[in-house]
Amino acid sequence: MSDRPVLTTNFGQPVADNQNSVTAGPRGPVLLQDIHLVEKLAHFNRERIPERVVHAKGSGAYGSFRVTGDITRYTSAKLLSRVGKETSVFLRFSVVGGELGSADTVRDPRGFAVKFYTEEGNWDMVGNNTPVFFIKDPLKFPDFIHTQKRNPQTHLKDPDAMWDFWSLSPEALHQIVILFSDRGTPDGFRAMHGFSSHAFSLINAKGERVWVKWHFKSRQGIKNLSPAAAAALAGADPDYAQRDLFKAIEARQFPRWHVCLQVMTEAQAAGFRWNPFDLTKIWPHKEFPLIEAGELELNRNPANYFAEVEQSAFSPANIVPGMGFSPDKMLQGRLFAYNDAQRYRVGTNYAQLPVNAPRCPLRNNQRDGAMRFDGNAGAAPNYEPNSVPGTPAEAPAYCEPSWNLGATVVERFSHRGEQDHFSQPGALFRLMNPAQQELLIGNISASMKAVTRSDIVQRQLEHFERVDPRLAAGISKRLEI
Repeated sequence: MSDRPVLTTNFGQPVADNQNSVTAGPRGPVLLQDIHLVEKLAHFNRERIPERVVHAKGSGAYGSFRVTGDITRYTSAKLLSRVGKETSVFLRFSVVGGELGSADTVRDPRGFAVKFYTEEGNWDMVGNNTPVFFIKDPLKFPDFIHTQKRNPQTHLKDPDAMWDFWSLSPEALHQIVILFSDRGTPDGFRAMHGFSSHAFSLINAKGERVWVKWHFKSRQGIKNLSPAAAAALAGADPDYAQRDLFKAIEARQFPRWHVCLQVMTEAQAAGFRWNPFDLTKIWPHKEFPLIEAGELELNRNPANYFAEVEQSAFSPANIVPGMGFSPDKMLQGRLFAYNDAQRYRVGTNYAQLPVNAPRCPLRNNQRDGAMRFDGNAGAAPNYEPNSVPGTPAEAPAYCEPSWNLGATVVERFSHRGEQDHFSQPGALFRLMNPAQQELLIGNISASMKAVTRSDIVQRQLEHFERVDPRLAAGISKRLEI
């Protein structure tokens, strides 16, 4: 074994013996000074991170998305800018209600989450294999999920709770009918469709917005398991869907999906006969036919399940320029909940993990936190606005309707007088008696003497001049300017 690399501790020290603990004599007790043993046991105790509350059991793979249809009339998003353009992706399938070790053939919706690594940041399309959901208001989501989990006393699945909630929530009927049809037990992850379910928006180069729903149509065709077959596989091979996906990719039988979208104009949405942002309802295909956008292929299995599938993190809040949200109440709730869940589950710096990290330049002022391992931005300032040359700054060009729900470009200052920052502090200064004014001037001057850059001092003095010329003159005198 002399040609093999040397086993080390986490800090690089060579390990001479990985088979026997250090003891006090041949039969004596184990010694605390066995630092290799202590390190292994301490790490082992912490190997598991909290599993996802929902979508706990999942399978994932890498691949690519290729544009096959021109939809630039709807969006300025660069990943969709020309036919033939390719973008790398990571896709995670999941069972929604079960725990990490549950069977993946049970009757349940399936998660269908795609991470697009675009040149303008990550776009996460976080959907399911059904076009609708059980509820339409995020306030009901924790209660609904509690009914899908275990009874707090028996720790068993609770049909009473599940059907009690549904019987009091008739909006769930559409999803119930889908769930208890043959599509409730898909034959693996390759043989099912994916849906954004929510309406999102697209914005073109002219600033025009449309509402859209995304569809991923399996090129393998739809295949489902009978109730008997699904139950048998749950006992005999609870990892059936995971095995099927992994082996297919290993055999180079790469699964593919047609990527399409439905488009609804703002005028159509305003006059539609039901709320088009209701997550329990679809858009009829006869009125809003599918439009081809591209093809998605999975062609590479992860090298390590924990690092790349378990630690992968998705959020519908992750969109790119040329895309936007919608007034869908469930979507609005998910925009907060998903990223917050990942910060708890994986850690505040989860976005730095290779499977989650964007593949475009990343520049922000977020610092510190557990497991920060990218240099923490070195000596760069961690605030903005700043006047330090070469530091990242906001880009007003991206301030477009995709980032809000208004029909026009965002107006930062919509109220009269909102840019007047000087009148009221000036009035306060003039209310002070001469002694109070001198005290104020002295306190400000004492603080500003420590400022090393003259341009900062001059910029602040210009503000004080607009507050009251006497205030600026007094400070300038104390600073000997």
